[in-house]
Amino acid sequence: MRILLTNDDGIHAEGLACLEKIAAALSDDVWVVAPEREQSGASRAVTLSEPLRVRHISEKRFAVLGTPTDCTLLGIQELIPGKRPDLVLSGVNHGQNMGEDVSMSGTVAGAIQGMALGVPSMALSQARRIRHQDHHIHFATAEAFGPGVIRQVLKAGWPSDVVININFPDLEASEVKEVQVTRQGFRDNPLIQAERRTDLRNNDYYWLGFRGQMSNPAEGTDLRAIYDGKISVTPLHIDLTHNATVHELKKALGGTPPRG
Repeated sequence: MRILLTNDDGIHAEGLACLEKIAAALSDDVWVVAPEREQSGASRAVTLSEPLRVRHISEKRFAVLGTPTDCTLLGIQELIPGKRPDLVLSGVNHGQNMGEDVSMSGTVAGAIQGMALGVPSMALSQARRIRHQDHHIHFATAEAFGPGVIRQVLKAGWPSDVVININFPDLEASEVKEVQVTRQGFRDNPLIQAERRTDLRNNDYYWLGFRGQMSNPAEGTDLRAIYDGKISVTPLHIDLTHNATVHELKKALGGTPPRG
C-alpha cells in the first residue's frame, strides 16, 4: 500500500513525525509532502497567485511553500512517480478538529483534496487543552491507536465522496477504553476569539486564537466522544447543501425568476 502523508502544522511538526510512525506500521511505501511553514486554519486554500516552491528533503520527502491542499495535489499529481497513492493521511494535528472547526481545518482540507482526486483519505488529530490547560500533547495516544483504527476503517470501507476524520482524546493511551463512530457536532458557545494588543508605537493589533472551554454537546457527536475520553471517527463529506431548505425555497422561487 502506497501512502501519502501531509499536514497543516508543517514539515517539522511533532505530529507529522507521529503520523510517520503510524504509517510505517501500515506500509513500507510512505511519502511525505507537507507545508514548509505552518498552515493551521488554512482550510481548502489553494495557491493561485504565486508559484509553488518545492524542497526535496530526502527520498520520498518533500516540503512545499504552500497549503495542505497544494501539498496533496502536488503529491498525487507531480511528486510521487509511478503508481498513485492508495491512501492519504493528513495530520496528526496539534489539537482537535471537531464540530464547526472542521471547515477551517487545513488538516481536514488535506484529506478532502485527496478524496477529490479519487484517493481514499483520512484526517487525524490529537486533542489537547480540553481537560488541562497545559501545552502537552499526548501524541503517544495517537501513535498507539492510529494503526489499528486505520486498519479497521480500511477493512470496513467508505464511500468515495467521504473523508474519515479521526480525533484522539487528550488522555494517556492506557486511559482510552473505547472508539466511537460519531457525527459532526456543534458547540453551544464559540471558542475562537480576538485578543487586542498594543505595539510600541501605540498601534493596536490582534491575535486570533481559541479558548480552552468545554461546551455541552449532544450524545453521538465528535465533541461528546472526545469529552468522554473516547476516540472519535467521523465520516465527513463536502456537500454543504441544506436539503430541507432546498425543498422550501423551491416553493417560493421555482419557475420564472422575479424582477425588481
